[in-house]
Amino acid sequence: MNLAVTVLEIVAPVFLLAGVGFTWVRLGFEYRIQFVTRLAMTLAVPCLIFTALMKTELDKSAIGWFVLAALAGHALLALVGAALVRIMQLERRSYLAPFIFGNTGNLGIPLSLFAFGDAGLGYAVAMLAVSAVLSFTFGIYLVAGEGGGSKALREPMVWATLVGALFLWQGWQTPLFLTNALDLIGQMAIPLMLITLGVAVARLTPGKTGLAIALSLIKVTLSAAIGWGLGLAFGLDYTAFGVLVLQLATPVAVTSYLLAEKFEADAQAVAGMVVVSTLMSVAALPLLLSLLLEM
Repeated sequence: MNLAVTVLEIVAPVFLLAGVGFTWVRLGFEYRIQFVTRLAMTLAVPCLIFTALMKTELDKSAIGWFVLAALAGHALLALVGAALVRIMQLERRSYLAPFIFGNTGNLGIPLSLFAFGDAGLGYAVAMLAVSAVLSFTFGIYLVAGEGGGSKALREPMVWATLVGALFLWQGWQTPLFLTNALDLIGQMAIPLMLITLGVAVARLTPGKTGLAIALSLIKVTLSAAIGWGLGLAFGLDYTAFGVLVLQLATPVAVTSYLLAEKFEADAQAVAGMVVVSTLMSVAALPLLLSLLLEM
């Protein structure tokens, strides 16, 4: 009973805030998702990433091993996803990127923070950084057939990661007034991302639902198994282990839909995976979290 209450206390705020965004749109209220997304991704999230890395008290080597495990996790998902797409004779441009990249920002960061505290936030930010860089490089290549290196270099999140990592490595700190300002801006990120996630899901029209259900089920199962195996293989501590498993098991990122729409892949199919996997995560992530808390 205590475990169930603990899991509920962790996941309820995440899905309640996403529900606020979903309900807001269903009631017909205006929500300028492009403006809010730009505000979050160019200002709030970079500030959150930078301050979390600069202020983290996690051991540098622990973060290094976690980043390697995160890279390995994405590589294994890419290999398994490529094999699955080929066996099922699906279009790679539409289906492979959604299989690889989870919603490590909107969903993964708040879930890791509520489950594992500030240490969990530090690892979650590292995972978001890895996922963002790969998404804006390899992800664009998969969908558009062209490199995304120049795109990645224009992303504030990437620069926030690089500068934050430099400050962490050197042990530097910004002046207190600046740190407080950056902290304040970064505090917008989590509620903005969760509410926007709900808005995005409310506005998406699922496509090819049966296939989306099958792929989403395979994705969450394999992602959790890969995260669990890598956590053991890399000898990660309890918090890093939990964050790795949770982050890899997050549902399909809304970014995958946006890239499919932009580069004229099958955006409706990707939308179906986003909606179905997000709804599935309402049951899957609490179950996975309960297993982690029992370790």
